[in-house]
Amino acid sequence: MSDRSYIQKNDGERERLRVLVTGLSDDELRRKVNEHWTVAGIFGHLAFWDARAYELMRKAERGEAFTDSDQEPPDPTWLNDSTRGLIHAIPPRAVAELALQQAEDTDGLAASLSDELLARMWPTDERSPVSVVRAGHRAEHLDEIARVLRGRK
Repeated sequence: MSDRSYIQKNDGERERLRVLVTGLSDDELRRKVNEHWTVAGIFGHLAFWDARAYELMRKAERGEAFTDSDQEPPDPTWLNDSTRGLIHAIPPRAVAELALQQAEDTDGLAASLSDELLARMWPTDERSPVSVVRAGHRAEHLDEIARVLRGRK
């Protein structure tokens, strides 16, 4: 994988995250985005999935093979549902800052991986349980937050 365009994409969405995390008030962090998640809760959700990606990248870096248990389930709804209570138990400012720190750590690791390791982790059949492209998932949820904040300001 010599295409490193994912780095710039990750950087852009991480910067959007930074602007929100540093610019939102505590009241805005507690705003509901949908029936299940607050703004801070979505940040915690992003932190969880970035932490998963980080740990799987570290596993590959150590030379360990991915196993069936590393695969993301086809429908991860039960994972998101089961983490929601834990995520919302964390103070909103703390979980927002955690999301930003985890994004920085995950993106830094993703950018540092060698082309050789990337080729082994992401074979052409794309069976890898992890992606270095973190931007897409972040963008989806940051867009949700932006819509809610625009509508309520």
